[in-house]
Amino acid sequence: MPIAILILYSFNQSKLNAVWTGFTLDWYLKLMQNSDVLDAMRTSLLVALISTIAATMIGTLAAVGMYRYHFRGKTALDAMLYLPIVIPEIVMGISLLALFAQLQVPLGYFTLIAAHITFSVPFVVVVVRARMAGFDRSIEEAAMDLGATPWQTFVKVTVPVIAPGILASSLLAFTLSIDDVIISFFVAGPSSTTLPLKIFSMVKFGVTPEINALSTLMLIVTLFLVIIAERIRMRKN
Repeated sequence: MPIAILILYSFNQSKLNAVWTGFTLDWYLKLMQNSDVLDAMRTSLLVALISTIAATMIGTLAAVGMYRYHFRGKTALDAMLYLPIVIPEIVMGISLLALFAQLQVPLGYFTLIAAHITFSVPFVVVVVRARMAGFDRSIEEAAMDLGATPWQTFVKVTVPVIAPGILASSLLAFTLSIDDVIISFFVAGPSSTTLPLKIFSMVKFGVTPEINALSTLMLIVTLFLVIIAERIRMRKN
């Protein structure tokens, strides 16, 4: 019902999302002309894409390494990986801000992407390790017995088997990145405002149906991607 109301009031003539006054498409036209919102949207997509790729690569390698090998300090490292998941986001944001301040790193795209990678990696590790829990190690041993190198075994045997977990973790990382407000608030610079931060700042002065229009478009794109993913999954099955 809240989503239905959000979509409905994106076509409302009134600036206030309280009373229905008539049907209009003006808010969609104004959204396309709002450079601030569009720039924030581009920033969110860019940061989410880069941080997702990096977090997926790092998290996948970490998950495979921690699943396969036993080494000194593994338990401590495993506990540290769960810290960004269990600690409050505001603590994570303040600690990252303090770190960047100590290193004298100016706030901007770099700090924003680094922060998003930091809190996304543990989620990737958890999902990929769960996928590897039912992994048959004999498949890798058979590949190496047939002459495959460790790298060939990883690329051509291990990765295809755990690919669903990698895909799921990357989608989760992308969602976490594009939806984050609290951590981004502390590490984003003036020229790297994300869409959630832009919406958060607009709430202070009242949210116009432009945001409803933007949310409706994002919902349509999301549903479209979900339908495509479901059709691909059904064809594979």
